[in-house]
Amino acid sequence: MTLSAVLFGTMAIAIRYASAQLHPFEIAFFRSLFGALFALPLVLRSGTQILRTPMFGFYVVRCAVGIASMLAGFWAMVHLPLAQAVSLYYATPLFVTIGAVLVLGEVVRLRRWSAVLVGFLGVLIIVRPGTSGFSTASLIAIGAAALSGGVTISIKYLARTEPADRIVLLTQLLWVPLSLPAALLVWQWPHGVTWFWAILCGLLGTTAHMCWTRALQGADASQIAPISFVQLPVVSVLAYLCFGETLDVGTAVGSAVIFAANVYIAQREARLARRTTLQDSGGELSS
Repeated sequence: MTLSAVLFGTMAIAIRYASAQLHPFEIAFFRSLFGALFALPLVLRSGTQILRTPMFGFYVVRCAVGIASMLAGFWAMVHLPLAQAVSLYYATPLFVTIGAVLVLGEVVRLRRWSAVLVGFLGVLIIVRPGTSGFSTASLIAIGAAALSGGVTISIKYLARTEPADRIVLLTQLLWVPLSLPAALLVWQWPHGVTWFWAILCGLLGTTAHMCWTRALQGADASQIAPISFVQLPVVSVLAYLCFGETLDVGTAVGSAVIFAANVYIAQREARLARRTTLQDSGGELSS
């Protein structure tokens, strides 16, 4: 999970460098294209059967939502300070909690709803509506987080029956045609060092995605999810060194509030999951 966070943070820097010539939508396409190429070795390891699934239609829908999230997220990274864009993206777990109720039928009680409200307070601290520090681009970043929440919900649903490698590979492959129409609207061929940054986005994104998937397979999400916040200091340091961007107080405080809310939600979900497991085990033993 730590490596995943570092790779995602470094990808944000590559996106910003690529944006010197390319529109964010085109960067998203190249990230998808080269990401798919770097994911193809999964076919060599698992065989072509990894591509077969009875849920292909569901994959298409979730990948369409994922592409919308990527387009919005990349646009935000280009038009906002990187640390602010990344901090707002961490509102995703808040939307996941809401989506788990609406889509998966999970029961969320007062404590977790309170944590969600605290998390959105952190979002408001970063966005600062009604002040001179407010930017409409921050609303795009929040939209990306909301769409990403929908993608996370879909992964929870798919993970019940689908292997992790299939989820990663089909996602990467479907992103290519789904991201192309938006890229064609602003198309221009990369040249020079821009090719390097475009390819690097694909390599970093796919490798980070694989690390993230393996991390969730190897440990409870509540234990490792907070580690993903390593991405913020990574981005903050690199953005300062590469672009002279500094982390403002509002973003630092707001991201800390979001972090605390997410940690509480993750720990609460883990505690309830363990309680359910114990109750189920007790029922099986008694029967």
